[in-house]
Amino acid sequence: MKASEINKKWTELQRVIASDFDMELPDIKVMLFLIGVQELGKGPQQFSKRQKEELMHIATCRLFSAMGFYELKGLDEEGWPHWDLVKAIPNYTLLEQEMILKSLIIDYFEDTYTLS
Repeated sequence: MKASEINKKWTELQRVIASDFDMELPDIKVMLFLIGVQELGKGPQQFSKRQKEELMHIATCRLFSAMGFYELKGLDEEGWPHWDLVKAIPNYTLLEQEMILKSLIIDYFEDTYTLS
């Protein structure tokens, strides 16, 4: 996907999520949090700051698993997923990182969420 196409789809995804969740336009961190909550599979609940950071890490691992960088190791005794890094992630520039994350987030929501 070209950067212009990614940005167009990203803006549309932000609008859909903002509308569906009755919130401001979500940034990448909010999207990662939502993906983390979905991947945890325990539904909405209160999370500590540390748990929120862990949820965003879970989301990042899940997203980068689509590119072969992470592999799901399993769940711990509390049901939280753990991932193994299976190959090194290249040193992308900040702009490349943002575009890759946006593209992976778009793919994730297209695959797992009914976009209205």
